[in-house]
Amino acid sequence: MNYDVGLIFQIAGVGIVVAMIHTVLKQMGKEEIANWVTLIAFVVVLYMVATVIDDLFQKIRSVFLFQS
Repeated sequence: MNYDVGLIFQIAGVGIVVAMIHTVLKQMGKEEIANWVTLIAFVVVLYMVATVIDDLFQKIRSVFLFQS
């Protein structure tokens, strides 16, 4: 469960790349594809955060229930 700040930089990197792709696609007139790219990136980031929260809850459970 030792994450440091790597996950924050990964999420920020995904956000920057998706923002650039979204802008380029929108300027090309492909707004629907740009919205799909943004939605898919949101789901990916949500999955990344969900795995960290799952690890946190596992750690809390192991502390309070004395399981490993």
